[in-house]
Amino acid sequence: MENENKLSILLPVRIAMFVVIFSGASIFMNKSLAELSSWWSIIASAVNIVTIFLIVLVAKNSGLTYWKVINYEKGKTKVSQVIVMTLIILGVGIAGMYLAGLICYQKIPYAPSVMIAPVPVIFAVVNLLVLPVTTAFAEDGLYLGCGVNQIQNKAVAIIVPGILFALQHSFIPLLIDPLFMLYRFLSFLPLTVLLCWNYHKNRNPLPIMIGHAAIDLMTAAQILATSMIPGFYEMMCGM
Repeated sequence: MENENKLSILLPVRIAMFVVIFSGASIFMNKSLAELSSWWSIIASAVNIVTIFLIVLVAKNSGLTYWKVINYEKGKTKVSQVIVMTLIILGVGIAGMYLAGLICYQKIPYAPSVMIAPVPVIFAVVNLLVLPVTTAFAEDGLYLGCGVNQIQNKAVAIIVPGILFALQHSFIPLLIDPLFMLYRFLSFLPLTVLLCWNYHKNRNPLPIMIGHAAIDLMTAAQILATSMIPGFYEMMCGM
């Protein structure tokens, strides 16, 4: 129970970090939150690294390793499991975004252009490598390892991490727009609850982490394309 309390207390930490970083940068740089929103993926990678560090640190203080926290077992995962989970994540993720777009904006498909806004090319290149891997280790380590894997009550172990897992996306990027924040939350809620349920049932993080990294790789690749190809971002916004 002591280890559970130490690890699960980290669950809200990413939301707090995104609020502090975006707000602090806005004040310090004298820029609006909207002007900073295109940097969301770079900020996310930085928050990911801090999140991983915190998980490792708290786990070590509890006598655990990161791998023990997420219940990783070498040789447990089959290639077929990875393929199936990747397809499920992609399908449920897209369906969630479509449903949220219909609910919030009465439009299918709805995709906020800010999520693929260009950044300086060097940052986009680095983030293509950094974002997918660090997101999988940070988010799945936090919400599955420190959440689902530590909380004893089954319903709480699925629902609370699942909600917080989805809710963090309302602050990536931070825009004081209730409809946009609701859209981001609803977009991810079906997927995050499903992932928490699947992990609670199977206790195998690897298929989820690989599938998670795959969809973030697609997002990072789109940002790289809009950053490198003149006019591509405007074309995507017009679709």
